Amino acid sequence: MNAMMRRVVIGTAAVSMALTMAACGKAGGSSSNSASSGDNKTIGLLLPENSSSVRYESFDKPLIEAKVKSLCADCTVKYNNANGDATTQKQQFDTLVSQGVKVIMLDPVNATGTASWVTDAQKKGVKVIAYDRLAAGPVSAYISFDNEKVGELQGQALVKALGANAKSANVVMINGDDNDPNAGQFKAGAHKVLDGAVGKIVYEQSGEWKPTVASQKMGAAITSLGKTGFQAVYSANDGMAAAIITALKAQGISVPVGGQDAASDAIQRILTGDQAYTIYKAYKPEAEGAATIAVNLLHNVDVTSVATATTASDGTNVPSLLLTPVVVTKDNIKDTVIADGLYKVSDICTAQYAQACQDAHLQ
Repeated sequence: MNAMMRRVVIGTAAVSMALTMAACGKAGGSSSNSASSGDNKTIGLLLPENSSSVRYESFDKPLIEAKVKSLCADCTVKYNNANGDATTQKQQFDTLVSQGVKVIMLDPVNATGTASWVTDAQKKGVKVIAYDRLAAGPVSAYISFDNEKVGELQGQALVKALGANAKSANVVMINGDDNDPNAGQFKAGAHKVLDGAVGKIVYEQSGEWKPTVASQKMGAAITSLGKTGFQAVYSANDGMAAAIITALKAQGISVPVGGQDAASDAIQRILTGDQAYTIYKAYKPEAEGAATIAVNLLHNVDVTSVATATTASDGTNVPSLLLTPVVVTKDNIKDTVIADGLYKVSDICTAQYAQACQDAHLQ
């Protein structure tokens, strides 16, 4: 394991240990006070979708549930996924509030449209944690990654994949959902690197976090630019990248394509050379940080031992935990997502990818 990746893995472990110590040292000692103040033992968890990214069902939900249970044995998590529909998520949010849930972890479908929800909930004594995406309104805490840094890493990795051809390369950009502030930060970070480092951004559209939409946008770009009119594609995430790569292959086009989220199928595409890179955002410290803050808020415990930064939102500084993302390429799969335990080698190196795994020295 090289020095940089060793620091990443050790850092992830350190964050997890710090979260556990913070919760054990404070939240657990406040349970009796919480009961006397009438707080319940339920934490709401509202996640946004499950079509363009497998992370929410496969990682965030189970990690959050397990951490909550480890910190508060008699606490429960009420979970709903909005399947990409903001109206559905609003109904789910209102239901939790009406049921008396006092802490809600919200990863919003439309982060700009939640201000009235969060304000009304606050008036009823409900504390809202913005999870992964910064929800509008008076949220009590925010947990995510340095999302502009994510975009910068995506841009840097794409430039590196282009190599000596970067300065003359035309690039297609398929961005995320315009209603998601993270998508805007990813795009801003990517532009910070790509503008001036590549020849030109020749086509740029929103993909709405939907692989089907990303495929349509890629098809439109090919129609507009021709098969040789671009030399790389920036994709906002891995689910969209998969659809983009399929669309390119159907036209016999092979150019560098990158994404983010470190989805298992993206790792496999990286091994075969179909995808140039992904961005690994360690879900465990993010999920466990959010769970720790949720339990602390449920017990009326100060969250600043976990939320070590602040983020400006609606004229206030929100206590925040912002984690550091990492680029994953074929060269460091073993030192990142495997070393961190996100995946086992057996998860990635199925029969179809056995040779690619051997070539990458994973087996």
